[in-house]
Amino acid sequence: MMYDVLIKNGTIVTSTEAYTGNIYIKNGKIEAITNDVLTSDVHEIIDAEGHFIFPGFIDTHVHSRDPGATYKEDFYHSTQAAASGGVTTIFEMPNTNPPINNVENFQKQVVNLQEKAFVDFGIWAICLGHLNLKEYEELKNAGVIGFKFFWGYAVHAETFQLMYNYKPGMEDVIPPFTDGQVFDMFQEVAKTGQVFAIHAENSDLIQHLTQKVEDRNGRTYLDLLEGRPNLAEELTIQSGISMAKKTGARLHILHVSSAEGIELVRQAQKEGYPITAETCPHYLFLSAEDYDQIGPQMKVYPPVKFKKDQEALWDALLDGTISLVCSDHAPHTEAEKDGDLWSIPAGMCGVETLVPLMLNAVNSGSITIHDMVRLLSEGPAKLFNVYPKKGAIRVGADADITIVDMEKETIIRREQLHSKSKVTAFDGFNIKGIPVRTIVRGTTVMKDGQIVGQPTGSLLTPQVTS
Repeated sequence: MMYDVLIKNGTIVTSTEAYTGNIYIKNGKIEAITNDVLTSDVHEIIDAEGHFIFPGFIDTHVHSRDPGATYKEDFYHSTQAAASGGVTTIFEMPNTNPPINNVENFQKQVVNLQEKAFVDFGIWAICLGHLNLKEYEELKNAGVIGFKFFWGYAVHAETFQLMYNYKPGMEDVIPPFTDGQVFDMFQEVAKTGQVFAIHAENSDLIQHLTQKVEDRNGRTYLDLLEGRPNLAEELTIQSGISMAKKTGARLHILHVSSAEGIELVRQAQKEGYPITAETCPHYLFLSAEDYDQIGPQMKVYPPVKFKKDQEALWDALLDGTISLVCSDHAPHTEAEKDGDLWSIPAGMCGVETLVPLMLNAVNSGSITIHDMVRLLSEGPAKLFNVYPKKGAIRVGADADITIVDMEKETIIRREQLHSKSKVTAFDGFNIKGIPVRTIVRGTTVMKDGQIVGQPTGSLLTPQVTS
């Protein structure tokens, strides 16, 4: 038999072991894993001696803003950034323009993204209360990766665009959905059996406290945290868990940032409920104490909080409470982020720095290479019902592979990022542990930091559950 690719001499990493072996790839799939030489009839041989071979990394939380605000970012650039950072699959968020609120928009989005994708991709659907409550089953059948609800956000009545700075009395705006409307969404998503992911911040509390801060002319980062405190996340996570318990929904808490929030998740898991959570590098590697040095580049929602929260998230990462780490890649232009803390938008680039930052954490002793697989490959693939097609190095799996040089060092430089936007809070960070080759279904898309080839990424759909 002739094979397309042989990856030899590397150390293959799983969530439980590491071993030396040869990986034979044919037609985009892993055909064999062995210590033997099966044949010399191979089209491409990759010598990975001295390097680690990981199941391709998955970033489940990416905003490429395509279609919509493509002056900030687009899928062509975001997927190059993903490939450069060792990510082989991304899940694209649904708050585009138009949003992914029905099957027609989903199908249009597939066509739009397919021609630009350097990596494989899943697509989230958005939950807009009564506006699309009856669309969920069809969206599931069409192949969405999961359902997302931006809890506490208002919605423009004509464009269905989200508004997170809602104030009562705004024209052409649907106010944030009531608890009853949210409960209806929980019930309907539960029927699909898919993940129901929530952005967890309590808008009523945030509006009230932010107004108090503004009334006294508070403008510092600590003032921002006073207006969006840990309690805002805690209240919404508690409400979400209570509704999930009643409806059986597979609740997933997005970008958890607080000690109180992750403790609620831990307790629900101990009670046996299928509640999961994610966090992001900015919550693991930054804290409020870093703001004076980094500045408004690190403004995100939920905001980066305090050292005690950072420590609690690391504890949850290590004890399994947190299922995955993702980027929440949400670019804005440099001009948009160059202003007063209170007026600039929240969000920054992240898909390209996600894996290097976590590999650096391996080298610093914070996590292990096996944790990398659990948090960035196998874990997300299992959660979203795409395992073992993705997230595994085993016969029959997609040949999505990230080859890593754990000894290679670099410095994150904003100007070298592949996204349209170069806004990152990690500019100047020293990194040890670098992806040197990204392979998507047997095809190399990044080699030694350079993007190679053309967009060949493909839509990923979950295994259908009843």
